[in-house]
Amino acid sequence: MSLAHTSTAAQTLSPAPACHASDACVDADPASPAGPPALRGEVTVALDLRHAGRREVTLRYESLGAAGLPTLFVCGGISADRHVSASTRFPASGWWQSQGGQGCALDPARHRIVSFDWLGADGRLDVPLDPADQADAIAALLDVLAVPRLEAFIGCSYGAMVGLQFAALHGDRLARLVAISGFHRAHPYASAWRALQRRAVALGALQCDETHGLGLARQFAILSYRTPDEFDARFEPARVIDGRVRVGAEDYLDHCAARFVGRSSPTAYLRLSESIDLQAVDPRRIHVPVTVVAVEQDRLVPLADAQALVDQLPVAADLRVIDSPYGHDAFLKEVADIAAILGSALSSPVQTDCKETAA
Repeated sequence: MSLAHTSTAAQTLSPAPACHASDACVDADPASPAGPPALRGEVTVALDLRHAGRREVTLRYESLGAAGLPTLFVCGGISADRHVSASTRFPASGWWQSQGGQGCALDPARHRIVSFDWLGADGRLDVPLDPADQADAIAALLDVLAVPRLEAFIGCSYGAMVGLQFAALHGDRLARLVAISGFHRAHPYASAWRALQRRAVALGALQCDETHGLGLARQFAILSYRTPDEFDARFEPARVIDGRVRVGAEDYLDHCAARFVGRSSPTAYLRLSESIDLQAVDPRRIHVPVTVVAVEQDRLVPLADAQALVDQLPVAADLRVIDSPYGHDAFLKEVADIAAILGSALSSPVQTDCKETAA
C-alpha cells in the first residue's frame, strides 16, 4: 500500500506530499488555542477495492483530542462527514454535536476522536464501493496516524455497517464496537426504498436537472428515516392554497432537500447509497465485544435484524432497544438515551444534557 499524508489546522487542506509507508510525512501542527487539540489532514493511499480494483484515493480526516489518549473512531450515515463535533479551532457544529464536548459521551478530554469523509464523498470516485472498502480505508488511515488499536469504533447507520466490517476484517485493532441502527445486512425493504431514490436522481439527470432529482431523492429518504407517528403529531392536514392542495409536510421536506442539495453531489449520493445495499458481513467473523443499538420503530433497519445479528455473534453482545417516534434518525434525536448507551459501552460517566455543549 502506498501512502501520502499531510496535516493542517486550517480549513483548507494543502496538497499531500509523496512519501513511503514508513515515513511520518506529517507537517508541524501550529500551537493549538485553548481547548483540546484539533487537527484536519488528508492521506493518499492505494487500496484494492472489491468491485473496482486498485485505486489511489484521498482520505480526509479530522482528529479532536490529544494523540496520547485512547482513540475512538466515530462515523455516521452517508451524509455525515469528518466533523463530528465543534472545537475551538473548528467551531461549526458537527453532525453529532449532541454527543460531543466536555462531560459528554464523546469527550475530547478523555478520548481522541477521529473520523473521516467517506470514500466517494467528494463525487470523484464513480465506482461501486463496498462497506468493506471503507473499513480498509480506515485501517490505512490509522496506520498513518500511528494508532495501532482503537478503544472503540462507534458507528451509526452506514457507519455501523462499516464498523461491523472493520470488526470482521481488522478485529485485532479494535477493543469494542458500538453499532447503532446499522447491522450485518441491508434489509430488502430498505434496499427497495434506496433503489427508488436512485431512480429519482437518474430521472433528474435525464431532464438535465440533477439538483431537482437529488432533492427528490432526499425527500424520499426522509420519509424512510422518520415514522408515521411523528408526522401525525407534527404536521397539519392538507389545505387548498392558490387552487392547489398542499400537505402539511411539504415545506419541511422542501427544507430538507434544499439543505442536502447544497452539500452533496449526485455521484456521491448514488455510490454511497449503493454501498449500503452491498452490506454483507458474516457475524461469526466478529470476535470483539459488540453493543448493538436498535430502534423499535426503525423501518429501514428492523429490530429483528438486530436480534439476528446478536444471536449469530460468537462473542458477548449487548442489545439495547430504543423506543422513538424518530425511527432511523433516533441516534440524532434521542440524545439522553444514546448518551447513556455510549457511556455504558465506554465505561465512563456522561452528562445527558449535552445538546449545546461543544469542546
